[in-house]
Amino acid sequence: MFEVLFSGVNFYYTLIGGFLIGLSATMLLLFNGRIAGVCGIAFGLFNQSVGDKLWRWLFLSGLVGGAILLHLLADLPDPSPSNASLPILISGGFLVGFGTQVGSGCTSGHGVCGISRFSNRSIISTLLFITFGVLSMLLFRHLMGII
Repeated sequence: MFEVLFSGVNFYYTLIGGFLIGLSATMLLLFNGRIAGVCGIAFGLFNQSVGDKLWRWLFLSGLVGGAILLHLLADLPDPSPSNASLPILISGGFLVGFGTQVGSGCTSGHGVCGISRFSNRSIISTLLFITFGVLSMLLFRHLMGII
């Protein structure tokens, strides 16, 4: 079992990716005084009262650009498209957006930054994210065959 988990290129990409996520979250906190919660950063782009949009665009562009660059440089296979219908995908996007507003953050803000600060609210939120993510996949994919 451990040979499958720790062998091959995917392990190193995962390890390097985790290191870069932690490094970028640390740098954003040290140099900009901000928590690297991706949903909060993205929502700030649409809030007219927020005047600091440049760093938000740069951060989000780096997320997307870094993934594209790795894909091209590492010659990775193209990801397979989702089998879910467009209404299911749109509904899921709205539910995620709603949940991040209700939960005051997303998995990157609570899971990466909040847990590293030993925030009880973030630990509970992350456990709830994971629990309901697993239950949703169990329900929709395995019991209902929707996704």
